[in-house]
Amino acid sequence: MGLKSQKTRVRRGQGGSVGTGRVPQMRPAAGLMYAQADGDGSMPNNLDTLERLLKARRVCVRLVTDDETYALELVRDAAFAMMRPVWRWSVIQGVCEGVTADGDTLSSTEHAAAAMFAAARLNGPIVFVTLDLADHLGDAKTLRAWREALHSFERSGSQMVMIEHGAELPPVVQRLVTTMELALPDDEILERIVRKTLKDVRRSQPIEAKLTRDELRTIIKNLRGLTRRQAKQVILECIADDDRFEFADLGRIMASKRRMLHVDGLLEYIETPTSLDQIGGMRHLKRWLGQRQLAVTDRAREFGISPPRGVMMLGVQGAGKSLCAKAIATAWQRPLLRLDPSVLYDKYIGESERRLRDALAQAEAMSPVVLWIDEIEKGFASAAGQSTDGGLSRRMFGTLLTWMQEHEEPVFMVATANDIESLPPELMRKGRFDEIFFVDLPGVEAREQIFRIHLKKRGREPDQFDLPKLVAASDGYSGAEIEQAIISALHAAFSGEGEDISTRTVLDAIVGSPPLSVTMAERVQALRDWAEGRCVPAD
Repeated sequence: MGLKSQKTRVRRGQGGSVGTGRVPQMRPAAGLMYAQADGDGSMPNNLDTLERLLKARRVCVRLVTDDETYALELVRDAAFAMMRPVWRWSVIQGVCEGVTADGDTLSSTEHAAAAMFAAARLNGPIVFVTLDLADHLGDAKTLRAWREALHSFERSGSQMVMIEHGAELPPVVQRLVTTMELALPDDEILERIVRKTLKDVRRSQPIEAKLTRDELRTIIKNLRGLTRRQAKQVILECIADDDRFEFADLGRIMASKRRMLHVDGLLEYIETPTSLDQIGGMRHLKRWLGQRQLAVTDRAREFGISPPRGVMMLGVQGAGKSLCAKAIATAWQRPLLRLDPSVLYDKYIGESERRLRDALAQAEAMSPVVLWIDEIEKGFASAAGQSTDGGLSRRMFGTLLTWMQEHEEPVFMVATANDIESLPPELMRKGRFDEIFFVDLPGVEAREQIFRIHLKKRGREPDQFDLPKLVAASDGYSGAEIEQAIISALHAAFSGEGEDISTRTVLDAIVGSPPLSVTMAERVQALRDWAEGRCVPAD
């Protein structure tokens, strides 16, 4: 019997009792909003995956996403492909037919327990979609009603799709639910979103869009890592001020993207120097980067060279490990994303591992990028010895190692560390990283470059200073300590009699603040001894 010919009635009673459910008239999705915006008939992988799970008769599928509109469209399109009617529940509307809230509604079904009771009595097979149901499953009555609804669905052939924002599930629910992670849009889908958004805006107002193919490709590359809803919002923000969409909007796109990604706090955009000339020293690292830069081309792959995957940066605190990460991003003209391992840990079981997977997946979606894991030993220190956290660090470390070995997207990882002894030995073996660099205190030539960079950065002409004397006095100082000496000299000059800084004021600042290589001489020397013969010097 065809869907359109089925005619039954909804019988409403008190307390959410339900008779048979009327099957709504089904029709193709309006353009398959993101999958078929250009009319080529292709579908995103998310839809294929959801259809496969439903056809495999998974009685309950969970979609965790902030993009609820897109998730509802997936459910609608998957149900249409299977010729299934859709019912939906939310705590505001209760149970209603269709994925939108404008269908017939069953009375007294706003409470989650009543909704599950009603769902169990709908004629199947149907697709029953719930919004934020996990927030209510901590209630014993609701949990019991949910389990009974699933038993009823198994008999009738119906299925439930839970669209959630990320709430924790009770253990019994986790065992009965199949969680599907929604993939972020790829370049092809992002281009469709751009074109469709511009087309929709043109219906209500005149706008001008001038982009070459290469410019559009660059904009799409910088939209990677955003959800469909976020990408659309960024495009609308670019149009809002001047009714134009052009390559000059790239800066606005990057700023909007940075703001959106900071919401979850997992990945942080780091501003990088525009040129390697702004980074002092690092001669060997710069030469290595120049050689490996050619390895990311198609010609290198045809030659049999695999793209570089990552480097480890060990060294003295303040010697410039963070600057090395910036140097790599600058040399290869890639965005630099910083992952702080401390933000990954969560009090709920399984959430820490999920946050790490989310961060790595987001980095892959935004590729090509440089992913900087700062002070990696702080996040995985317990993985190197006796675990004191119930094995969490070991599981997190295993997740990271698996990703390092298997990821295929062009994500170049830079891991920085200060305490070599706390790192698990598995991380240091050959093959995990392309190279392990040791960032030592800057030598004579590097210290002169550092003085020049920071004096020029603050509007002073370096040649007006006795640089050889400053370089000699700063032996054993890190780049950060040299910068701080110049800042201290500026403060002293500004608060004095109005005289500008000079060689003497900078020397006084240097002498007045002993370096880390003196206050922690034993630890610095031990680190140098370990790195001898094991690492490549960065400078």
